[in-house]
Amino acid sequence: MVLLAEINTKVGSLPLKKPTMLASGIMDEDAGSMKRIIKCGAGAIVTKSIGLKPREGYPNPTLIELEYGILNAMGLPNPGIDNFGEEILKLKKSKTPIIGSIYGANSKEFIKLSQKMEDYGASAIELNLSCPHAKKYGLEVGSDPKLIKIITSSVKVNVNIPVFVKLSPNVTNISKLAKAAESGNADAIIAINTVKAMKIDLDLRRPILSNKIGGYSGQAIKPIGIRCIYEIAEHVNIPIIGVGGILTGEDAIEYMMAGASAVQIGVGIYYRELDIFNKINKEIEQWMDKHSYKKLSEIIGAAHL
Repeated sequence: MVLLAEINTKVGSLPLKKPTMLASGIMDEDAGSMKRIIKCGAGAIVTKSIGLKPREGYPNPTLIELEYGILNAMGLPNPGIDNFGEEILKLKKSKTPIIGSIYGANSKEFIKLSQKMEDYGASAIELNLSCPHAKKYGLEVGSDPKLIKIITSSVKVNVNIPVFVKLSPNVTNISKLAKAAESGNADAIIAINTVKAMKIDLDLRRPILSNKIGGYSGQAIKPIGIRCIYEIAEHVNIPIIGVGGILTGEDAIEYMMAGASAVQIGVGIYYRELDIFNKINKEIEQWMDKHSYKKLSEIIGAAHL
């Protein structure tokens, strides 16, 4: 069967040949692994969240596989922007966009990191304002609308590439935060990050993760992600990227109907291996052909009356 559907999309000024992106934190620590993901059909690569200085992260245990997903508290381990820049430079000739994920404690740190990411060749910036288990760099920053607006606007005036803001579901009103990012001139919203969660060892009577609290990802959080995307789309006029529990083409389409222009895939790699990107891209095309859709733009936001 010849597939007729077109699955190219656009997030702000960033064109994507395919709507599936690698989410931050998985298979994105070095150029070699990112090249492998590109060969497997990803439309864009989001790097590991990078800070100004190297960070070891939390001691083990940092990750547990649960019934319907993964619980982790890595603690943002990374080599620091100066060391990681070498990996991005190795991808400079790639036609696939590389989106640099960064975290910081204040506007000054975010500005410096974003400028370095741009200098190294990143096609866009992802502001990680939503890590659920790193207090200084996560929800303390990402749950305050004023801080979100200040950080976003500060980065925007200091770089010439698109700026995306990643939000957390661990808040009372995610739409309010999305509007704050939009008012700070963000080019797109990314939702969601992992859901704050815990697992207790019954024999030891203690939390299993060394940090006690971690972030839950995988199939179990997809309905939360869909709800967040839908609510955000009702309140902002900038593009949205959906992430959380995407394993199939139909999962991706559900996010798109809720309002996402593209999707990110992370934990899905554990369940469908690296070729998940090619598989989901093909499943999207097949679904669109079956239901007589020719372009993704016909699906994006279709669930909104």
